[in-house]
Amino acid sequence: MIDWQAIDTVLLDMDGTLLDLHYDNYFWTEHLVKVYADTHDLSEAEAHAHLHGEIASTRGTLEWYCLDHWSERLGMDIPALKRDIQHLIRLRPFALQFLQRLHDSKLEVVMVTNAHRKTLEIKMDNVDITGWFDRVVVSHDLRAPKEEQDFWHRLQELHPFDPARTLLIDDTESVLASAADYGIAHLLTLLQPDSQQGKRIDTRFPGIHHFDEIMPRAARA
Repeated sequence: MIDWQAIDTVLLDMDGTLLDLHYDNYFWTEHLVKVYADTHDLSEAEAHAHLHGEIASTRGTLEWYCLDHWSERLGMDIPALKRDIQHLIRLRPFALQFLQRLHDSKLEVVMVTNAHRKTLEIKMDNVDITGWFDRVVVSHDLRAPKEEQDFWHRLQELHPFDPARTLLIDDTESVLASAADYGIAHLLTLLQPDSQQGKRIDTRFPGIHHFDEIMPRAARA
C-alpha cells in the first residue's frame, strides 16, 4: 500500500491514529455529560443534547479542540475532568513498533495534531511518544486547524517538506481532504480509530486497520 522509497517525510496525527480515540469519545459523550448533568441538575439526556449543540457548532475550528475555550464556555475545569479518566489513554496496536521502525529509517517523522497543548500534556504524561519524532507540531501554535489550508502553509514555513514525497496518516477525512488540496501526495486513514466502535467501511481515502500492515523496511544509514 505504501511505496516507502517514494517518501521522505511522514506526518502523523495523534488522536485516533497513534492513540485509541475511545478515550476522547468517552470523555465528550459520556464522562462530561454525566458531570454536567450532576452539576446543573439535568438528566443525562438533557445534558447530552445541550453539550452536543454547543460542541457541534464549532466543529473543525480551533475552538472545537481548545480546552481553555470549553472550560470557559461550560464553566468547568475540562483538563481536570480529562485527567479523571486518563487511565483510558492507550496507544493503538502496533503504534509503538511503527514509530520505532520509522525512527530507525531515513524518514523524517513529524507529529501534527489538532489537540490542545493541555490535551497533549495529559496524553504524553501517560504514553510519552514524543521522543520518536523529529518535531511535534500543535495546530494551536500555527493558529489554524489542519482542516484549513493556512495550517499546511504555516507548517511548510516552520518545517519545510516536499508534499509530493510526504505521507500523512490521519483518522479525520476532512483533514486528509485539506492535505490533498495542499498537494500532499500520500494519504492514509485508520479504519477503526476508536477500538470500541465498528470498523469504517466507506472511507474516502485508503485505510488500514493496524500499523503492522505498512511497516517500513528501510534502515537508517
